[in-house]
Amino acid sequence: RGIGKAIAIKCARDGANVVIAAKTAEPHPKLPGTIYTAAREIEAAGGKCLPCLVDIRYEDQVQSAVEQAVQKFGGIDVLVNNASAISLTGTLETPMKRYDLMNGINARGTYLVSQKCLPYLKTGTNPHILNISPPLNMQAKWFKGHVAYTMAKYGMSMGVLGMAEEFKPDRIAVNALWP
Repeated sequence: RGIGKAIAIKCARDGANVVIAAKTAEPHPKLPGTIYTAAREIEAAGGKCLPCLVDIRYEDQVQSAVEQAVQKFGGIDVLVNNASAISLTGTLETPMKRYDLMNGINARGTYLVSQKCLPYLKTGTNPHILNISPPLNMQAKWFKGHVAYTMAKYGMSMGVLGMAEEFKPDRIAVNALWP
């Protein structure tokens, strides 16, 4: 859906193989599409696609999807970390279950998927990780009214800073995009 699907379709038009690792197998009443309908659109755009049913909070599911991707396509050249949970609620209105969900998907999930893809990215000729996350700005106005969400998204952004430096010797570009 949204920017993730748009990125995947553009990559497919450019000849890329695409793996969709997401958990939407059945249509949602408010959000159209599934991993399977997105896969059909990607293939219609000229790419090959492997839809993998994955909840990125679970290491075994992520590892399985990475292994399937490598088996089908021979490696991983680019990782786009687009999965995200959002709740623009204040501190008192954000239950811990929602806080845990946002941090589990946004910060931890991004870290986990990156970690599992990195061994394959290290062998690539022009490897990249792209996180859909905001620039780090410590002005209070970016936290006010949704502290938990900003913390979770900034976790993704801090991963960009750290991994970009850590994997610079391996020539792995790590960047963020905030549309």
